[in-house]
Amino acid sequence: MKKKNVSRLSYAAGAFGNDVFYATLSTYFIVFVTTHLFNASDRKMIFIITNLIAAIRIGEVLIDPLIGNAIDRTESRWGKFKPWVVGGGIISSLALLALLALFTDFGGLNQSNPVVYLVIFGIVYLIMDIFYSFKDTGFWSMIPALSLDSREREKTSTFARVGSTIGANLVGVVITPIVLFFSASKANPNGDKQGWFFFALIVAIVVILTSIAVGLGTHEVKSALRESKEKTTLKQVFKVLGQNDQLLWLAFAYWFYGLGVNTLNALQLYYFSYILGDAHGYSLLYTINTFVGLISVSFFPSLVKKLNRKRLFYACIAVMLLGIGVFSVASGSLALSLVGAEFFFIPQPLAFLVVLMVISDAVEYGQLKTGHRDEALTLSVRPLVDKLGGALSNWFVSLIAITAGMTTGATASTITAHGQMVFKLAMFAFPAVMLLIAVSIFAKKVLLTEEKHAEIVDQLEAQFGQSHAQKPAQAESFTLASPVSGQLMSLDMVDDPVFADKKLGDGFALVPADGKVYAPFAGTVRQLAKTRHSIVLENEHGVLVLIHIGLGTVKLNGTGFVSYVEEGSQVEAGQEILEFWDPVIKQAKLDDTVVVTVINSETFANSQLLLPIGHSVQALDDVFKLEGKN
Repeated sequence: MKKKNVSRLSYAAGAFGNDVFYATLSTYFIVFVTTHLFNASDRKMIFIITNLIAAIRIGEVLIDPLIGNAIDRTESRWGKFKPWVVGGGIISSLALLALLALFTDFGGLNQSNPVVYLVIFGIVYLIMDIFYSFKDTGFWSMIPALSLDSREREKTSTFARVGSTIGANLVGVVITPIVLFFSASKANPNGDKQGWFFFALIVAIVVILTSIAVGLGTHEVKSALRESKEKTTLKQVFKVLGQNDQLLWLAFAYWFYGLGVNTLNALQLYYFSYILGDAHGYSLLYTINTFVGLISVSFFPSLVKKLNRKRLFYACIAVMLLGIGVFSVASGSLALSLVGAEFFFIPQPLAFLVVLMVISDAVEYGQLKTGHRDEALTLSVRPLVDKLGGALSNWFVSLIAITAGMTTGATASTITAHGQMVFKLAMFAFPAVMLLIAVSIFAKKVLLTEEKHAEIVDQLEAQFGQSHAQKPAQAESFTLASPVSGQLMSLDMVDDPVFADKKLGDGFALVPADGKVYAPFAGTVRQLAKTRHSIVLENEHGVLVLIHIGLGTVKLNGTGFVSYVEEGSQVEAGQEILEFWDPVIKQAKLDDTVVVTVINSETFANSQLLLPIGHSVQALDDVFKLEGKN
């Protein structure tokens, strides 16, 4: 237990440092570039630099699959991921320091030879961006490698979400106080170059220490299941998008959503500094956001259950638009600005989780449509869209800052009425339009509801059964033990025609006495539902057995279910493979009947129950027998 806690806390620390750096790079670095890197008269250089940054970030998206493949191919004594997490964290942090330390005043090179200056800046920024991508990709890919236990993975993910939420918001809390504290001059609301360097130094130290914590505190599980992954290319990502219309439309909706949200979030520091004239208000906002974000996420399961995902997404957009409206009429009021900003922020974690859940469901949708499962490729679409949207919103923010006059030496009093108007249109009108486009696409084109996904999973299970029903078993007879304890039922007593009519093979059912599920024989896990409500095992003679927990339980989306194995795992007879919490099924008003069938039972001539209906069965008692060859 101590080892697990150390691993969880180390990974949470890594998530904290990861999002501290991401917030600095995606939001605050562009503020530094527009307000401190050049003199106010050097707008041309600011424009070129910001365009260079956007081009590098968009170009880096194209090599993202190569980064993932390089990590997949890594073999070291420390594992596959940790070398990139630690090394990437250190190198990207040092590159960030170089950008803020060297290029603020690089011997006047930006004036004497701007071309050389831009080349050197571009190279250092590219190094920082690429090595951060190595760290980020390696870090978030680690979760499956830390444990084969789904419950432990969920706990690790929860720790990581807490760490990342605190990290992302804490930067907003401390940036202004730190920059102003270390600045030689306090005239600029965003401090001076010295203040920004010390802020970057603190960020670099945090990232390096938390990266090392991941390297020392986590341990990768050695498993053959994690080897020989199919390599991903950008062409494959776009191919999957083209074949999966639900994923494509969701990607479009999420892209517009991200443009709106990222733009307004990135402009908030400018707003508090140059419109409101109170940079400390920004720290107050993110102090509130840190706590609100953690609370908001905790309400997601209950809100989805009450509203469903689509309605929750609509509600999120409605509240965010209300926040934009309040924010836009704040007229210099700190209190009203904070109210508007919170209305805009509160739904963001919820909307993100809705998108994440629908993308996950798109895996099965694509499998049903194309006949093959592209899990890694499908899930890679979200970070791809995130990066594209973030790069474009950063470019747009820099353009607005330059146009509105929010550059080196500017204060709230120097921003003209025209500059304020341009800024407010960009900060409020543009995000509102983007959100309206996003919700329109989501409403009209994204049709993958929870009910639709449940139907798809049922169809996939039926397809699997039909495709394997005629697979010959290399045995004259087969005796099947019960994987759970409970009261014995015949299949015709099951309230589901698919099972009652033996469309997925002959077998038996039970009213479970507890939630522990054991392997009835030694064999291989051939199929495991991502919702963990069903599993298919195959023994050495080719007999395929389906264990299906509850009826309609796919709708629970994995809640209340734990798996201790993965597809491809070798299991021993009596090994615990699944666990479920029966009260969750009953609270959802679903049938908790456990159905056990031999998918290819048609290859046998005779079948019989070895115990009477209603008998109290213990796990691993022999219950069902098949014999004779058809």
